[in-house]
Amino acid sequence: MTTLLIFGLGYSSRAVIRMGGGRYERIVATVRSPERAAAMTAAGVEGHAVTVLAFDGTALSAELSTAIAEADNVLLSAPPDEAGDPVLKTCAEALATHPPKSVVYLSTVGVYGDHQGGWVDETTECRPVSARSVERLEAEQAWAAFGRANGAPVALLRLSGIYGPGSNALVNVARGTARRIIKPGQVFNRIHVDDIAQAVLASFEKRYDGIVNVTDDEPSPAQDVVAYAAELLGLPVPPDIPFEASGLSEMGRSFYGECKRVRNERLKGELSVNLLHPNFTVALRALAAGGDGRQRQEFR
Repeated sequence: MTTLLIFGLGYSSRAVIRMGGGRYERIVATVRSPERAAAMTAAGVEGHAVTVLAFDGTALSAELSTAIAEADNVLLSAPPDEAGDPVLKTCAEALATHPPKSVVYLSTVGVYGDHQGGWVDETTECRPVSARSVERLEAEQAWAAFGRANGAPVALLRLSGIYGPGSNALVNVARGTARRIIKPGQVFNRIHVDDIAQAVLASFEKRYDGIVNVTDDEPSPAQDVVAYAAELLGLPVPPDIPFEASGLSEMGRSFYGECKRVRNERLKGELSVNLLHPNFTVALRALAAGGDGRQRQEFR
């Protein structure tokens, strides 16, 4: 029986189930709440039967221990904290006893830090600025070491800003919450959640070992995305807001404090991923055609 084990059933990992769930005879996933785990097991996930277990990062249940022993592929989508990676802290011994055929860890391009708008690739020195990016880099290094020690290939997928159905600029514009914050020279890369799913499944199939940037082709200013979403919806473009007057939270300001352009040649070459959404214009047109943003009258 082919089994997929997911630590952290969230937006990206649900897309993996939606796209690739049919490849597995059994899927097991974790969430923090026992009540939510029971409800999701009963309802299914993205049209697939999924056994959802409660895991808060502090205790390994008998059910989760069995799932680890049976897992062929392991997807890690649970964030680290200041104490380290929760899965390694609690499950390292069980995973080492029964090493999976392939491991995928979802990380972030935030580990590169600020490169003042320059291009970065997987060989670029990491200079993380925020605490959360420092923790991600440490978790990457811990999982790579685990893979080397136990003969398990570990793909470290560094994701750009994630968006997709229900979570995108169309929805924000429709709700009236979109803001066009202007910081000259600032650009961001993005990645559609379905392309994340493609990268995860390709990593499992190839038993990939190493770092891959999972990102689109065109780093762009955030305000351009909002303007294009408004155009697609036939709504007024939100006004410009200078960065200095934006009133962003500390976390929001930290995003704008880093600027880089992220290359994706390894994604398209070594993983053979053909991006479904190579840039935000292609993606937003598809999302608009699928219905995102049509409910704008309910919000305004």
